[in-house]
This record gives sequence, structure tokens and C-alpha cells, in this order.
Amino acid sequence: MPTTIFEEMSGLARAHGAVNLGQGFPDDPGPLGVRAKAAEAVLDGYNQYPPMSGLPELRQAIAGHYGRRQDLDLDWSTEVTVTSGATEALASAFFALIQPGDEVVVFQPFYDAYLPLIRRAGGIVRLVTLQPPHWRLDRAALEAAIGPKTRLLVLNNPNNPAGAVSPAEDLALLAEVCIAHDLIAVCDEVWEQVTFEGRGHQPLMALPGMRERTVKIGSAGKMFGLTGWKVGFLCATPALTQALARAHQFLTFTTPPNLQVAVAWGLNEDADWFTAMPADLQRSRDRLGASLSAAGFSVLAAPATYFLIVDLAASGVTEGDRAFCLRAVTQAGVAAIPVSAFYETDAPSHLIRLCFAKQDEVLDEAVRRLSHARDLSRAALSVST
Repeated sequence: MPTTIFEEMSGLARAHGAVNLGQGFPDDPGPLGVRAKAAEAVLDGYNQYPPMSGLPELRQAIAGHYGRRQDLDLDWSTEVTVTSGATEALASAFFALIQPGDEVVVFQPFYDAYLPLIRRAGGIVRLVTLQPPHWRLDRAALEAAIGPKTRLLVLNNPNNPAGAVSPAEDLALLAEVCIAHDLIAVCDEVWEQVTFEGRGHQPLMALPGMRERTVKIGSAGKMFGLTGWKVGFLCATPALTQALARAHQFLTFTTPPNLQVAVAWGLNEDADWFTAMPADLQRSRDRLGASLSAAGFSVLAAPATYFLIVDLAASGVTEGDRAFCLRAVTQAGVAAIPVSAFYETDAPSHLIRLCFAKQDEVLDEAVRRLSHARDLSRAALSVST
């Protein structure tokens, strides 16, 4: 298995003292109340093994949160499992639900853990490519990827790296296809709280006919901007949850109890965070986007996540995305991620991903250095021709 692009670019950023807009973590330390609860719980609370499926108070808080915000009626005792991060939740889902030889539909661009985990579980990946700048589903391409051995479909909504939100029409198409072909949908919805312009998140699980065939995955790390905490959620019907829990018990088994206590408190008590956090990130997105545009870069729309995508070709850069990113981090001191790293086939070579969950001065300096990287790229091309 290769080193991830995130580890590669972050390592280069450290080695070269670069501004790091590559790896997706915020500069904001996260809500003080939640962090204080974690500290209090580790000093004064229980620090032995919590229940394998998670502390009851957290599972109740997860069900309550989704009931209030997404109108989902989840039974916390039979339909919610706490995992050590959303990636572990994905692993639990794939190891529980894939038998060797099963086919799994995956949309690219994709989170880079999907394919190694699916293949380790014995699954066969069937890729469907979403095209920029709108990243919409195509019915014909989706239907062509499904065969008699297809068992699962993986949806990342909102999407990393695209920063896109699946519209209602695409969700309806997915539900129709899953029902028609008797597929289970594994929904990676970790960015559900990081949406802008007042958008609410629409879970695929809520659509007619999808309740009993959806595994919904969430992340406290993304919800609260505490990416190092690694607290994830698996939500599914009791029959699916039984299978998921059997896989989860042999992965991490459980998750630090003080973090579970703190996340439960945050879901129940820190409602203001879910208004303030997206507003602050939207302001950062707009600042970076406006600065990039003023500097002559072409930026794609980003209605969700921490990420903006720059179209290099439309910005006057003819160098490929990976070559440009390597030049930018080693010669100009700014780290970005080539979007081609989120594809296995038919990858575009003209898009890079930038994380905007950073302080204003960091974003401003990153734009200056990206402009320098573009000048270096043009100069190198001029010399070579």
C-alpha cells in the first residue's frame, strides 16, 4: 500500500517550512466547552474500557442530534455504534458487509481509504467518475457500473475533495438504483455539519425505501473541528448494526471514554457551535476564494467541507497537478494536494485542492506563495521550450 498523498505533502511541508493548505485540519482549536469536558472527564471520570458499542450517553446524544437536525428517528440502543473515527467506521462497514467477490460501486474522486479497505475485504471496485465543475451523477454511467455481483454503493456527501453537495435529484437517483438492485448504501457523511449558505444536510437514509439499506457514518472530529480525537459514528438498522458491531469489536473495540463524554456534552449542549462554525469557515472560504480570484486563479464553487479547488489550466498553468504541487511546496513554500490523487482512473490533471480552515494571515500568505509557484512554473516551461 502506498504512502498517502497527505502524508507525502505534509512531510514535504515540514521539511521546507511551507504553509500547509494540504492536509485538512483547522487552525481553530475547537469549542472550549467540549475540550474542557474531555479534560474534566479524564481527570475525574472513568478511564477503563467503555462498552464496545460506545457509552450510552453518547449514543443517546448521537440519536438526539440526528433527530433534531436531520429528522432521523434512530434507536440509540440498537442502531448507533461509536467507533474510533470515521475511517474505522468505514473499515467496520466494509469488513462486515463485503464477501470476497462482491462488487462495490465507488464514485471518484474518492477519499483515499475506500479502495484499500474494500479490496482488503475481498471486494471488487466498480468506479463511476464524477466530472468537474458540478460533480453530478450520470444515470447511464451509474447503471453501467452495476452488475449481478454488486452488493454495495459508497457515497461521500458532502464530497471531499470536491467540496460539493449532492443535490436532491442525485440522491433520489441513488435511492432508486439502490432499491432496484437491492444494494446497501454506505454513506460517508462526515462533512454534514460543514455546509454553507444555510444549507441543511439531506441524508440518503431519510429517503423512502433507504432506511433499512443505509449505513450512515458521521464524525465528531469534523463536527467540532477536533480532527485528532477520532470519534466516529455508525448508524444503521438493528440487523445491519449487529454485523457492523461484530467487525468493530475486532478493530479498535472501543474509543477513549473521556472523548465520548465530551462529544456527548457537545452534541447536547453546544448548539451555538453548529451555527458559528460554518459561518466562520464560510468567511474563510470567501476570503481565500476572493484572494485567489484577484491573483488570477480560477476557483470552483465549494458549498461544503474545508476545501477549495483551483483549476490550474484555467489559471494559466500548463503543468500537471502533481508536478505543480511538488514545485509549489519545494520551491515556493506552500503545500496543496493534487486532485488526481483522489482517482484511480481517468484522473483530471489540472486541479489542486486547498484547505481554507486556516487563519487569515496563513491564507493570505498562501495566495502570495501560490502566485510565486505559478510564476516558477511558467518560467520553467519557457526555458524547456
